[in-house]
Amino acid sequence: MKYRKKPVVIEAVRFVNTEESILKLSELGLDPIRVDYADLDNPVLKIETLEGLMIATEGDYIIKGVQGEFYPCKPDIFAQTYEKTEE
Repeated sequence: MKYRKKPVVIEAVRFVNTEESILKLSELGLDPIRVDYADLDNPVLKIETLEGLMIATEGDYIIKGVQGEFYPCKPDIFAQTYEKTEE
């Protein structure tokens, strides 16, 4: 069987290692914001999701789901799945 994804407007922030990005994630409701700087050249964001701990690398989008949950999405998948809206 085939299914089509229901059209739904989501909120997302692109994770880049800047204060602005971290502030936007906080404003979106991600709490706690846990950035791991073990590799200073490649910080990662650790997100508790409904499926367990997921890791976002710089450039990934952090999506707030329909139930208020958060999860990372790679930029290429994000671009294929979502388009910007004015809503």
